Amino acid sequence: MNAARIAELLDPFLHAPIESANDSEVPRHSGAAKAGEEPAVLSPAQLQHISTYIDILLHWNARINLTAIRDPEDIVTRHFGESLFAARHLFPGGTAAVQGRVAGQEEMGALAPGAVSVADIGSGAGFPGLPLKLWSPRISLTLIESNHKKAAFLREVTRALTLTDINVQNARAETLGATFDVVTLRAVEHFEVILPTAATLLAPSGRLALLIGTAQQDQVRSILPHLAWSAPSPIPNSRSRVLRIGRTIPVAADSRR
Repeated sequence: MNAARIAELLDPFLHAPIESANDSEVPRHSGAAKAGEEPAVLSPAQLQHISTYIDILLHWNARINLTAIRDPEDIVTRHFGESLFAARHLFPGGTAAVQGRVAGQEEMGALAPGAVSVADIGSGAGFPGLPLKLWSPRISLTLIESNHKKAAFLREVTRALTLTDINVQNARAETLGATFDVVTLRAVEHFEVILPTAATLLAPSGRLALLIGTAQQDQVRSILPHLAWSAPSPIPNSRSRVLRIGRTIPVAADSRR
């Protein structure tokens, strides 16, 4: 797919405003970036990676059901656009800003360079995990996918795009026994069952990023009331999709006595 067209289709997702880490429960409509915000731009290499990714996805999709979306332009907007919108909230400065820190570092604390660990549960066709890696190459990414054929696809894309520091786990999330700085979740089955598991994978001061429908928001708050939730961020070009980010609250030493 033509790189210029990919950039054009992704423009609304790269220029929508990103919420402050301290915003909470006050939705803001997507539109032009706030005054003073640097416009997000993808490099020619990133755009070429997306084009290659789409080619591989369409080829594999003819054999196994990775996505119901078949039109390349819809794949760009529905999958890459939404994923990159989340990436901008988690890592606002993209490649330049990933010096071992994530959005809201005042709450999460500084991490050593290159030490930000991200887990994408139920990766399927790789969204949002792989676009997060394209946006912020220095993160350490774990793609969790229990389906063998989908896991094989994820490994193929990783090889084709020569991405490093990616671990494809062909397993169920509850069996990992590891924790991560950021955990992402999008379009998984049995949403209400996997949410508590996702929370158990969070490191202290970790963040859980959910790409969900507006109808699921009350469910999220009722299942995970112990997380501090940011304001819902409406996904550009969507009437019913939002990004919600929940943060674990560190327990003060005095409260543990």
